[in-house]
Amino acid sequence: MPPLIRRRIVILDTLTEVSHRRFAELVDPGFDLVVASSADHEHLEQLIAEADYAISGQTAVPDTLFRAAKRLRLLHKWGVGVDNIDLAAARSLGIPVARVTGGNATPVAEYTIGLMIAALRHLAWGHTELKKGRWGTRHLPYDSMMLHGRIVGLVGFGAIGRRVAALLQAFGCTVLYTRPSGPDASANAVATFMPLDQLLAESDVVSLHCPLSADTAGMINREALTRMKRHAVLINVARGGVVSDADLYWALKEQVIRGAAVDVFDIEPLPPDSPLLALDNLVMTPHLAGIAADNFAPTVIRMLDNIARIERGEAIPEHERVVP
Repeated sequence: MPPLIRRRIVILDTLTEVSHRRFAELVDPGFDLVVASSADHEHLEQLIAEADYAISGQTAVPDTLFRAAKRLRLLHKWGVGVDNIDLAAARSLGIPVARVTGGNATPVAEYTIGLMIAALRHLAWGHTELKKGRWGTRHLPYDSMMLHGRIVGLVGFGAIGRRVAALLQAFGCTVLYTRPSGPDASANAVATFMPLDQLLAESDVVSLHCPLSADTAGMINREALTRMKRHAVLINVARGGVVSDADLYWALKEQVIRGAAVDVFDIEPLPPDSPLLALDNLVMTPHLAGIAADNFAPTVIRMLDNIARIERGEAIPEHERVVP
């Protein structure tokens, strides 16, 4: 009797030893699990060539990786944004793509609130100054402001934007939102719709929660930043490409806006010579918003459940399918 062929799940991102172990503990023993050891493209091509299922978080999946796959039955995004995946290549090769819709909404929404407070109240600046031995309460880069009572404009109103809107109710904020498809009657209790230009002009805090696409790339540029209030702050936990880093640097350097807090950048990792690093009115974190240890297992289980559906010949839930 020939040996049973074991299916192989390949994770295209490198993982810490702890994350690798935690992931492996959730995988059915009937599968082999292989994790990338580097981001080298040739290495990733070798891995995906032998994969039945592939999972990618921050690792890009271009046409060349899809074409290297010999038996791939599903590419699963570890998260929501698929701007780093060549969906056209997946469609042309008949490789399904899925994502964990709404899977990181709560961690990203909580992180967003944290960045709002950090930007308004100088948390990062104060931390850095104190570690330098300076007690700088009289030398703040700009006035410290409460989040309470602010007008907050959300650009994008999917699962994350809605969760942010709900959390802002506890701060007594007036919440505005915009999205390409127009007003949503179900949002009336927590937020008010308005066009982007008006939202930029009226908000004390502008927070980005939209995908990166041809329509949103470079959307927050010099012109958009000039429309904002001079005391406003910008929050970006969406994708770096939605904001022009060069224009953001200009707006912060020239005090066109008061400050910003960003978790994503045009180029990641952020180059060590980026001029953004010299700004006192900018809070920066290295794409951490979706990372929460207590959200790890629920997210992995959802991905593995979708893999199990493919194994059983069942359809992945429609809201999680990107490429059928």
